[in-house]
Amino acid sequence: MGWEAWFVIGVVLVMLYALARELAPPDLLVLVALLTIVCVAEIVRVRTGQPVKLPGPNAAIAEFGNSGLVTVGALFVVVAGLVQTGATTMLTEPLLGRPRSLLSAQLRLFFPVAGASAFLNNTPIVAMFMPVVTDICKRANLSPSKLFMPMAFSATIGGVCTIIGTSTNIIVNDRLPPEQKFGLFEIGRVGLPCAIAGLLYLMFIGRRLLPDRRPAISLTDDPRQYTVEMIVQPGGPLVGRTVEEAGLRHLPGLYLVEIERGADIMAAVGPHVRLQSDDHLVFVGIVESVVDLRKTRGLIPATDQVFKLDAPAGNRRLIEAVVSNRCPLVGKSIREGRFRSTYNAAVLAVARDGQRIPGKIGDIVLEPGDTLLLEAHTDFVQQQRNSNDFFLVSHVENSTPPRHDRVRIAIAALIGMVAVAALGDGQYTLPAALTAAVVMVLFKCCTTAEARESIDLSVLLTIAASLGVGRALEMSGAAVAISESLIELCGDSAWIQLCIIYVLTLVLTELVTNNTAAVLMLPLALATVERLGVSYKPFVAVVMIAASCGFATPFGYQTSLMVYGPGGYRFMDFVRVGVPLDLVIMVVCLAMMPFAFPF
Repeated sequence: MGWEAWFVIGVVLVMLYALARELAPPDLLVLVALLTIVCVAEIVRVRTGQPVKLPGPNAAIAEFGNSGLVTVGALFVVVAGLVQTGATTMLTEPLLGRPRSLLSAQLRLFFPVAGASAFLNNTPIVAMFMPVVTDICKRANLSPSKLFMPMAFSATIGGVCTIIGTSTNIIVNDRLPPEQKFGLFEIGRVGLPCAIAGLLYLMFIGRRLLPDRRPAISLTDDPRQYTVEMIVQPGGPLVGRTVEEAGLRHLPGLYLVEIERGADIMAAVGPHVRLQSDDHLVFVGIVESVVDLRKTRGLIPATDQVFKLDAPAGNRRLIEAVVSNRCPLVGKSIREGRFRSTYNAAVLAVARDGQRIPGKIGDIVLEPGDTLLLEAHTDFVQQQRNSNDFFLVSHVENSTPPRHDRVRIAIAALIGMVAVAALGDGQYTLPAALTAAVVMVLFKCCTTAEARESIDLSVLLTIAASLGVGRALEMSGAAVAISESLIELCGDSAWIQLCIIYVLTLVLTELVTNNTAAVLMLPLALATVERLGVSYKPFVAVVMIAASCGFATPFGYQTSLMVYGPGGYRFMDFVRVGVPLDLVIMVVCLAMMPFAFPF
């Protein structure tokens, strides 16, 4: 190995140490590692006038245009459209139901995710399920860190069951001669047992190793208790369902106080009460839960003032405003004071010293210090920030009203994206994702502002910089040199060579990326096959599975990087859960290989 290889190995080891010790955010650490390699390469190149086997600025920047990276960015926008229209809930609720425990949530989540990932690219599967997992965690009072990582792992595990399940399988299969290519389900001879073993590990062992961070909101998090009234939409999906079936029984931070049905009032609402058209549901709870309630399909605000606002739904948000003692509406009811006409805002709920305020929203008489939950144009905060009418005015995060009328467009865009990606064996994933993202914005499933906000730059930076570091390992010759040396030391035993190739591929996957590891190791595996005179299939299958199943670091697969931040994980969390999972899949794979693909 030349000095370049030793230098890159040193930088990678320091980067991994810094990540393990959490010395800085992951995106910053990986970016610093890449910049260090690029800067040293340029300095040496300029001072010596000789080429060096390290990526320069152009090669490093090129990774920021990587098709996989752009695909992930586009998928963030696609998911924003699905979330804003309520499509994620509509698609997944019949499948997932409303789990009440961690084990129940895992059973309902992991197997469907793994099954879908066997036939669809796992990146959009993870992207689509992320907001669903967040909702499950809120409703079941679970920590997101208990579900995000194993959900991403389930998607990756499911992908090894078919040749189109992961981009790695597609790339490896594409590099084989036509007569040697694997059939659609052929890799499943080994992949399916590996997937079953991996899912069982996640459910019964891995879940005990997961951290318990960022617990779901509770009533103690916010002393403000809003009283909000919603109507069951006539002809909507909630008509005829019980309170329990509608998911309104165990809402986090929200309590269903009563149901008004005509002249009747049901004060003690049981779980088996069936909802009818135009039922008025009165809730008391915190603002985050009111936001979620506002996005529930089949419920509409009781106040008709919302439908009289000038601004279109896409330009409105929920806003909290504290009434001052100088507000001209103090001492008047909301209806009498003509609140909507005065401020072009509709009052959805009122909070007053943690008390429940009886009566209709329009009949509430305003007092100084009342906190109003408003639906108004996004400019309302700027217009009223210095007003004497309110002490404090602030936006509520993620509170744009849902666009349920666009849900069919969003679902059509998703189905089209998945179909094109699947029919093209993964070759058209990028154009399919970009087209779906453009459709979401053009047809107003989400606004351009929401599309921009949905893109997690820290995730994209981490992926791009990781690709650059992987490129450095490849260009410097470090990866190939280490692999060839170890293979030569192991003699002519086909079984031992198979094990070594699996381990080397797995290590490379953890350090660089799955596709890079597969591309580097496939020629070595085929050279070993030729030298030993054995069947190529077990060696190619080992490269596919080992390159796809790297769980010990967040860099093993881009889906792991996608959940790194949202799950509140640390680097060592992946080591703690992922290393045993790596070992489980490796043991099952190597044990099954002689039976699935004899030498």
